Order: sequence, then C-alpha cells, then structure tokens
Amino acid sequence: MTINRPVLRFLIISACAGFFSLIIGACSVYLYLAPSLPSVESLKNIQLQTPLRIYSSDHKLIAEFGEKRRTPISYEQVPQQFYNALIAAEDENFFTHPGIDIKGLARAAYELITTGKKRSGGSTLTMQVAKNYYLSSEKTFTRKFTEILLALHIEQEISKQEILELYVNKVFLGKRAYGVASAAQVYYGKPINELSLAQLAMIAGLPQAPSAANPINNPQRARHRRNYVLARMFTTGFISQTEFDEAGSEPVTAKFHGLASQIDAPYVAEMVRSEMLKRYPTDLYTKGYSVITTIDSELQMAAQQAIRNGLHQFDRKHGLRQPLVRLADYVLTEQQELEVFFAPNNWSVGDPTPREDKHLFLPPSPSDLNLIFWLKQTQKARAPGSLLWAVVTAINPEEQSVELTLQDKTRITLLPKHYRWAREFLSINDLGPAITLAEQLFTVGQKALLQKSANNYWLAQEPATQASLVSFNPQNGALNALVGGYDFARSKYNRSTQADRQPGSSFKPFVYSAGLEFGLTPASLINDAPVVFEDDSLEAVWRPENYSGKFFGPTRLRQALYKSRNLVSIRLLSQTGIGRSIRYIANLGIDRSKLNRDLS
Repeated sequence: MTINRPVLRFLIISACAGFFSLIIGACSVYLYLAPSLPSVESLKNIQLQTPLRIYSSDHKLIAEFGEKRRTPISYEQVPQQFYNALIAAEDENFFTHPGIDIKGLARAAYELITTGKKRSGGSTLTMQVAKNYYLSSEKTFTRKFTEILLALHIEQEISKQEILELYVNKVFLGKRAYGVASAAQVYYGKPINELSLAQLAMIAGLPQAPSAANPINNPQRARHRRNYVLARMFTTGFISQTEFDEAGSEPVTAKFHGLASQIDAPYVAEMVRSEMLKRYPTDLYTKGYSVITTIDSELQMAAQQAIRNGLHQFDRKHGLRQPLVRLADYVLTEQQELEVFFAPNNWSVGDPTPREDKHLFLPPSPSDLNLIFWLKQTQKARAPGSLLWAVVTAINPEEQSVELTLQDKTRITLLPKHYRWAREFLSINDLGPAITLAEQLFTVGQKALLQKSANNYWLAQEPATQASLVSFNPQNGALNALVGGYDFARSKYNRSTQADRQPGSSFKPFVYSAGLEFGLTPASLINDAPVVFEDDSLEAVWRPENYSGKFFGPTRLRQALYKSRNLVSIRLLSQTGIGRSIRYIANLGIDRSKLNRDLS
C-alpha cells in the first residue's frame, strides 16, 4: 500500500508538531518547577527523624520513644546481598541509568493509556529517594514530573552508593520500622548483617506493600513476594540455582520483636521521658536525642531481680490465691480429619490454608494437637514480670514431679519442693491443707506461671504486694538504680517517686544535720531520758520510747545517730526548733509541704 505525498506530508508535520509540542510542554513545566526544587546538597546533611533513646551510664540501651523506629546505618554496614535483592526487585538498571528508567516510564505510561489504571509508576530507586525525602505520596502528574527532575539532579550531585545509603535509611518497611536496620530488628530480632539470604530478600520485598504484605500481617503474601525477589536475583545472576532453592524453601520465621533494650529500667525511662518532654516539647521524639543517665546497668539488674525475688518469696508464704486454669482441648472438624494438606514444618492450629509446597501426610496425634492448641492459648495473655507461661503435660505419681512445656516447646520438670508452697489461701494468716500429692494441684492441660531461678523453676503467681527500691551513690548522690514496682506494664505507678510513706529512722540524719548547722557538734550531749508530751489535739498523752525500751542518759550526738535513739532525736529537734529545721531540710530538696510541724 502506498501513501500519497499530501497524506505523508501531513503525518510528518503532525508528528513534528506533536514532538515539538511535547518538548515545549516539558520545557515549560521544567521552567515552572525548577525554581521550587530543593537543593540536593541538603541530602548530605539531612536530619532523619529518629526516636529519643535513653542509656545507662555504661551506654546500654534502656528505652526508645518515638513513632518511627529508625537506626541510621552506613552503606558499608548493609550486606551486599541486600543491595542485590533490592536492585533485582526494584530497579534492575540502577547502576546504568541516569536517575530515570525511560523504558519503565514508557511502560507505565502505556499501561495507563491502555488500561486507565496506574499499575506501575516506573520509579527508579533514585526517584523513590526523591519522593521519600522531598515529596508527598500523592499521585499527580506534577509530583511525578518533579520526582523525575529531582532524580536527574540527585544523580548529578551524589554517587550511587550514597543514593542507596539514603534509601535504606529512609524507606518504610512496616510495623513502625523505618530503614533496613530497624526492620531487621523488628522482624528477626538481630542486626541486618546476621540475616540469611531468605530474610534479606523478605525485607527487600517489603517496600511494595509494607503494611499489607509484611510477614507478620500476611505471612503467605510476604512469602510469595520474597520468592519473587529471589527469582529476580537468580534471573539477574546475583545468586546461584542452589542458593535460590535453599532460600526459597526456608520457612517464614519472622515475628514481632519489641524494643531491643539491654537494661530493664522502665520506671527510670519514664522519669527521663517526662523531664525531657518539659525541656523539648516540640521535637522530643523526632530529633534523635540521646540521654545518658547515671544508672549502673549491673546494679539496676540486681535491683530489679531483688525486688521480684523478694516479692515472690513473700508471696509464697501466703499460699495460692487462685487454682490453676484447665485449658480447652482442640477438636478437629470432620473436614480437617479427612483432608490435612499442610506442610509439616508450617502446620499450625486453625490454619488449614494449602501451601505451595503442600503434600499429604498423617495429621498430628491428638496429644500433639492439644499441646499446640494449649500453647496457642497461653500466648493470648502476657506473663507478668519475668514469669513464664507453661502447660502441664504429665504428672509422675512415683516422684510426685510435674512435667510442663514452655511456650518455646522446652520441657521442664517441677519437683515437689518447688510447688508445695501453693496451699490454698484462706486469709492473711490462714492457709489450706498441706500439698502432699501433685494431683492436689495439677491436671494435664492446665496453664501455669513459672519463675525461673538459677538452676530450676518454681510454680509462681503474680504477687499481690508491691515494692520499690532506690539506690544512690553516697559519694556524689548519683542515682545508681531505681525500681518503681513489680511490673511496669501492669502498673506504671512509680512507688519510688509517687508513693508517700513514713520514712522512719531514715529521716534522722536530716534532723541531726539541721542540729549541726545551728551550732551543735557530734560531741554535743543530749539526755536520753523519758519525756511526756501533752496536746489537746492528741487522744492520749504521747510518751515516745527507744526501740529497746531502755534509756541511756546523756548521750553524744554521734552515738545517738548510729544507734538510732528516738528520744535523743526528739529532744534534738525540739532544741533546734521545728521551724528552723524545716527550712534547712527544705533546702536539701525535700518538699516542705510534706513535713509536719510537730516533733513526730
């Protein structure tokens, strides 16, 4: 077929006009947007939003506060295989294109024209950096064109390695994790350089749908995405067939890992956070503040353990307040009994979804089914303090020992001496009959709380009482350790700072210090003799006594202090003057409103 010259001329002119119109339009948009483009130089000094972190005096992490969990990391700290996975999945031509992928943009434009849907954005990693650092997520032509211009500009100013470093620190990867270092901690509980190939591929596949397709919210969809990333790595030559097969068959092991704090000091962390919020109310959780406290990590751990051990020892003296709860058994449906199509290593109760690698196998035994189901039920409630949930799986009538299984499938044996304290609580002074047989307490299928000691486990319950502890350095007054209660997650009330209690003899040094301030000396004599106070506001005459009930006559202050003589302290306060003593003690930081204006 031949085209006559007028038609050919028209087509050529139309094509040229369209081309020049496109060029003019692009230039116009560029001239319009160029003045408002941010400086790429700012990328080199950009301040990432990082949370408030609180550390002990030896730089061990106590707590982290902030919406975005982010740990900045350098290019060299990220394994090369992660970059390979990212490039294979997101931007195969990253090291050869100038910031934009013409083919990718053309493909995205073609899909939009032919289908009317934006199936892909044609974005390169550089364009994603431009969007993540400078632009919003709105899907408009203006934003896309700005993204393209910025990507071209970025490529001219910084290296490919710097672009990758910016990307891996900024990208959102689900579960409040921003950046690959935080994602490795959130999903796998370890640094990114310790992850397997399959785990690296899992994280590299998250940017597409970090909330909907992460391995915690949707393990099956995340697994498909991971295997796609591995396939792309194999196709592009980054991994071998053997590596592809091994990584592709690896089960999904991701689970949520909370803050990787190294020191258990939540009450201290909350005190610091409250004080910092007063000082930096606008940017406390985004500026990346690091607070180094005076907390000694070893003393803090010892204090926490001492409080919990002491409360459990006290609690055991008062018996078991509630009997152990028997868990429900698992019942297979008729359909599940006839068709079991799970892979053995991925089997889980209540999840009969066929896997890609499904094959027929015999279902678990009823006892195994029950154990799996029981353990699943214990996961619904958090164990208080440092206690552990376990399930009773067997009772040995000969030794009167009890076998229990922890949530991590560890089997432990409970000896009689570790559960016989659990007599029934009747009242504060009365307990039920002694425990002579394990069957008095236990039946198979019960859930129980256990306390782990040095070499064994004790049957336990959440203590009904509370305690607190404060430890100061006597040389400089620094706070070495503080525990505000048994379990911060159960009660955030800080008994160390918020509770009012009678100080008792611990207040005597302040009284003696006031006496020394106003003229007395350690050698001054005060009579340790009976004294009687009459006051209309009192129901009876007040006759204070020493703890021993004895009187020792004239006593030097230094001796009265270390022997804690009550009568000398009262006479000293009377001699110094209540008003003067209160004013002096208030200067030491004690709230004046909490000091009674009497000799008690």
